[in-house]
Amino acid sequence: MVAPENSETETHDARSRLVMAALRLFAEKGYKAASTREICEAAGANISAIRYYFGDKAGLYRAAFFEPMGDARCGSDVAAYADLPLPEVLTRFFGEFLEPLKEGEDFGLVMKLHFREMIEPTGAWQQEIDAEIKPQHESLVLLLKEHLGLSGIDDDLHRLVFSMIGMAVHFYVGQDVISMISPQILNSPQNIDVLAERLAGYALAMINSEAARRARDGDHEQ
Repeated sequence: MVAPENSETETHDARSRLVMAALRLFAEKGYKAASTREICEAAGANISAIRYYFGDKAGLYRAAFFEPMGDARCGSDVAAYADLPLPEVLTRFFGEFLEPLKEGEDFGLVMKLHFREMIEPTGAWQQEIDAEIKPQHESLVLLLKEHLGLSGIDDDLHRLVFSMIGMAVHFYVGQDVISMISPQILNSPQNIDVLAERLAGYALAMINSEAARRARDGDHEQ
């Protein structure tokens, strides 16, 4: 006799398969490009299952966006170590920022989807932006304001911080490209640590370049 398809175990398994298939496809293609049909095919589920479990495609996206992450934080708590020397702050920042890449493919996909949301926003991440991303950005802005000896915060300071963070974001959003060109960069925890150290060095060079530009231009804040 065939077991009933609405058993609690099968319901959980079917729902979980849909969430993980959606996570992969949304992370790889984005919300608009990933179709519900291909998500269901990847999960081995009927198209009607999305309506049953999630209501619609947007509901499935929210589940894929939030559920695999659990209570884990996204990004780094810069304010917790902002009083350290700048090179150490940057090394810690990039190390923590890239740490999820060590946690396996699924967690890497979660982060890839989250950073894709920043580039192709659907509105799903406003809470996380307010609670984590914005405070992280503001902490870096304040840190560099003090380091550069500025009297206030200007647009170039925001440009600098966005550019620094953007370097690290690319290693999530651009994983497919990186895997085809230089897969060894992300293929071990040790190589990810090296990457974090290099990004800290690149960021420090960017900061020093901005300090030199401001000195050359008479530190005109815009």
